[in-house]
Amino acid sequence: MYQVAESFVSINGEGAHAGELAAFIRFKGCNLRCSYCDTSWANSPDAAYELKSTAQLCGWVRDTGVKNVTLTGGEPLLQKNIEELIDALIAQGNRIEIETNGSIALSKFAEMRRRPVFTMDYKLPSSGMESAMNTDNFRLLNSHDSVKFVVGSKDDLKRAREIIEKYIKTDCHIFLSPVFGQIEPAEIVEYMAENNMTEARLQLQLHKFIWDPNERGV
Repeated sequence: MYQVAESFVSINGEGAHAGELAAFIRFKGCNLRCSYCDTSWANSPDAAYELKSTAQLCGWVRDTGVKNVTLTGGEPLLQKNIEELIDALIAQGNRIEIETNGSIALSKFAEMRRRPVFTMDYKLPSSGMESAMNTDNFRLLNSHDSVKFVVGSKDDLKRAREIIEKYIKTDCHIFLSPVFGQIEPAEIVEYMAENNMTEARLQLQLHKFIWDPNERGV
């Protein structure tokens, strides 16, 4: 059984499939406490949740008719036996994307016979959580996966460039995304141009421009 904070259909707000419809399953709980977290309501010990089985969640996804499925949180990989759900959803014909915070070892998930797609964060200094990052994960990423750097300052941009140059040796997607309200997207573009960051893409969180930034279920 999994602790599900909410499930809904919306567009992917970020990542390689931004703008596409997806069925989202958000799980309760996270092992990090980022300064800019926009889902802290789902991470507290007393956060509301429903217990759902693999069969129930597969049934819900089937009923939506949407084949892109995003497992998010919190941190979805903290859920006990999450591999069972991943495998069942892929066997059902879905594309499974896992939004993970960069601290959880991905090796056992990357080695699954039915492998999910990863959108992995690397937490930069302004998050307060960089010390929790698992850099071994970078070697496991492939062309279907993404690394997301959430940027809150010029120092964050400098650190993101250092990490890209040091660790990213595969052809995964690389996104720079501003902390909403803390840094102007134009500042990120200027830095990218000044430093010839041709391997990275600026990405804005679409859902925060379409709906209220605090809106849930979108």
